[in-house]
Amino acid sequence: MNTADPRYPPGQVYRRLLGYAAPHWRKYLFGVLGMLMYSGSQLYTLRAVAYIKDGFVARDFSVLMTLPLLVIGLFLLRGIGDYLANYFPGLVGRQIIKSMRSELFDKYMSLPTRYYDRESSGTMLTRLTYNVELLAESVTNSLTVLIRDSVTVTALIAYLFWLDWQLAAASMLIAPVIAWLMRDVNRSLRRYSSRIQNSVGDVTRVAKEALDAHRVVKVFNAQAHLSGILENANEHNRHSNMRLVSVRSSSNPIVQLIASVGLACVLYIAALRVNRGSMQVGDLMVFLTALLLVPDALKRLVGVAGPLQQGIAAGASVFEILDLPDEPAGGTRTLTRARGEVEFRNVRFAYGRDNAQVLDDVSLRVPAGRTVAIVGRSGSGKSTMVSLLPRFYDPTAGAILLDGIDIREYTLHDLRAQISMVSQEVVVFNDTIRNNIIFGAEGITDRQVEAAAFAAHVSEFADELPQRLETTTGDRGVQLSGGQRQRIAIARALLRDTPILILDEATSALDTASERHIQAALEELVKNRTTFVIAHRLSTIEHADLIVVMHEGRIVETGTHAALIALDGHYARLHQLQFNV
Repeated sequence: MNTADPRYPPGQVYRRLLGYAAPHWRKYLFGVLGMLMYSGSQLYTLRAVAYIKDGFVARDFSVLMTLPLLVIGLFLLRGIGDYLANYFPGLVGRQIIKSMRSELFDKYMSLPTRYYDRESSGTMLTRLTYNVELLAESVTNSLTVLIRDSVTVTALIAYLFWLDWQLAAASMLIAPVIAWLMRDVNRSLRRYSSRIQNSVGDVTRVAKEALDAHRVVKVFNAQAHLSGILENANEHNRHSNMRLVSVRSSSNPIVQLIASVGLACVLYIAALRVNRGSMQVGDLMVFLTALLLVPDALKRLVGVAGPLQQGIAAGASVFEILDLPDEPAGGTRTLTRARGEVEFRNVRFAYGRDNAQVLDDVSLRVPAGRTVAIVGRSGSGKSTMVSLLPRFYDPTAGAILLDGIDIREYTLHDLRAQISMVSQEVVVFNDTIRNNIIFGAEGITDRQVEAAAFAAHVSEFADELPQRLETTTGDRGVQLSGGQRQRIAIARALLRDTPILILDEATSALDTASERHIQAALEELVKNRTTFVIAHRLSTIEHADLIVVMHEGRIVETGTHAALIALDGHYARLHQLQFNV
């Protein structure tokens, strides 16, 4: 994310961030009260110094005896203010993090498939975790420091002018220099913060890929290779962080040095006035005490610039995603349950303008309730063809019809409610077997779940587990075999009971014994459903009502198994290669 993007100027980003804090303004007011109490304790300290000076000069015993109570009152006021100023903004901050994470996650779920094709999951996770934490920090803790210390500096300056306007004016001569320096520092901090967030995304991406593929890494002894890739990403992150640290570390000493010039001017003028007898030493000490509190507050304001600019950069990266258009909701036509008649009419598709056609003038009509097998060499367009049906992508030309209606006229929710899918990339979540079968379905009874589990032969292995269907599958179903995970996916499709079914290599992870059982379940599943079967093993689709042969994005042959063998074309050659006949 480039923070120089005119769509996301820092001021606009920060105002938008504050919008997330607005619903919690009552809670934040308690924090503001604490900030005012904390700042007031600073002025209280100055008045206490004057009070003590007057007491010692006048040798007033009654005044001196009140000093212990004065000290206790001072620190009590300061402590209560400090607690309120930290607790309530922190409370609001966690609410903001919760709200923004939920909103960003919901946005991820609503983005089109094309976004996932070009964005790494590591970068997406970084925004959801690391970036959201940073921007909440800028809205709460950084804002706390800004308010508290801005009020403190303003109050101290006002008090200095009240004490001696001439000395105060002399001390303010360096203010424009400090303001210019802070603007330059903020620009640098924002730039480096953006680079850091990008580098954290790279580290997360590399680590996630390595952890997800740890078995492949081990069997190929590729640990050193991946460590080298991570080292490059890690070094970029370290370098960017050190640039940030360098700017933050140098800004405070520079501000302090500039402030010391102002203090030196004050001391010079004050020395002349004391020497002439126009100023008392005690009054000078009170003025200097107040003046010396200003650099401390300025130091904190400079120190907060880093987290503040990091939050603004993080906010811009998050808002960039939140502002992306959602996946189109489809048309307005509602659909309760389709008959299942599907037609591909002169469909063309390419993944990008400059990419080659993946599908080229594909036309196919499938009557309701028929089973169609789609075969062909890898890269022939089989999976792409069926992925257009639930509108993961839209054709670049032509149309797909369901029950004679262009699928783009249906609402996307209703269209996808007609389709179940079992793919070769089985998705099992870290939950119970039962919940993996239900997977978002509503109004499901235990009897329906158990019937689906029995039909998909999930019960065969689940009944042998101590907790049966309540057994947790582990991360990505790691505690189950590939065949067991595939059976759960088939049970999920059985339970959903949709008129259209897509089986993309649905039996690829099954052994021969399991496949025999699953084939029997699938034969029951496909009855009265329009089924699209993608299979490399031709033995599993010989009884399909229609076999479609694809080659280089085109349908080159259609027919039954026997008819295509007799044709002695593409299908026959695939069959010969697979069965060595």
